[in-house]
Amino acid sequence: MATGTSYVLEFERPLIELEKKIDELKVLSTSGTVDFSSEISKLEKKAKKLQTEIFSDLTRWQVVQMSRHPNRPYFLDYVHYLFTDFVELCGDRAFGEDPSIVGGFARFDGKPVMVMGHQKGRNTKENMARNFGMPRPEGYRKARRLMELAERFEKPILTFVDTPGAYPGIGAEERGQAEAIAVNLEVMSRLRVPIISTVVGEGGSGGALAIGVGNRVLMLQNSVYSVISPEGCASILFRDAAKADKAADAMRLTAKDLLEMKIIDEAIAEPAGGAHRDPAKMAEALGKTLRKHLGQLAELSPDELVQDRYAKFRALGVFSGR
Repeated sequence: MATGTSYVLEFERPLIELEKKIDELKVLSTSGTVDFSSEISKLEKKAKKLQTEIFSDLTRWQVVQMSRHPNRPYFLDYVHYLFTDFVELCGDRAFGEDPSIVGGFARFDGKPVMVMGHQKGRNTKENMARNFGMPRPEGYRKARRLMELAERFEKPILTFVDTPGAYPGIGAEERGQAEAIAVNLEVMSRLRVPIISTVVGEGGSGGALAIGVGNRVLMLQNSVYSVISPEGCASILFRDAAKADKAADAMRLTAKDLLEMKIIDEAIAEPAGGAHRDPAKMAEALGKTLRKHLGQLAELSPDELVQDRYAKFRALGVFSGR
């Protein structure tokens, strides 16, 4: 599960410092020497107002920072909160195991489903083991194997997207990174079971889309989804990665933006201050949304599910002919 650290985003700092003062006064009050209840009440009201002011109107670049927050719930946190009887299945049966994508069968509300998602680490050691959530080809081939297994047993597929992108190393390219991603897109387009993909953090390029071709595509409020990172875009367009904030505005990569463009189906509100401040509440909201969409998709036949998915992605974009 997500664990607290001292990591604080710059725009969060005023709120965090105020909350520390409140905690200090509460400790002094419990000692019994002085009653600070009146001061605590005033500061709590001030903190609530400040929290609303900070998080109600985040810039796109601030949303990018929120999506990368190291305290943010990751895939295995949601597995803990939402699923039971999770059995991890490893390996692509061709090259090896890739820990940056985790998947297996589990029960959601007592019903079997296939769940999988990108997994980042909480510290340097874990991130090295998980390759910072950047899958290699064997990760995507494992995901394909598990999705085809789910189709064989007629079980819904729930994917959780959170990656800066597919790993661009030489070894990954030698083992067919682009081909592995392309095959996943083709396979997901024809699977005859419900697929729901949720962007819970970063949705980076083809590395995200490789497990993101769903009948329903959802995003958490403070997540992002784009063809390239703002830093990468700024490096190409402005020859300066430091202009990532300007690039983020141009890219329109937030859940709000993508919902307006009808690229995603629903943006899920996060707890006040972000998912990392109350992972359990975030998981509860996500679970409620997944139940709703699973219920809707359960009414479709296998052929209708494939057609629904095709129509969804076919409708993206605007085309004009001469």
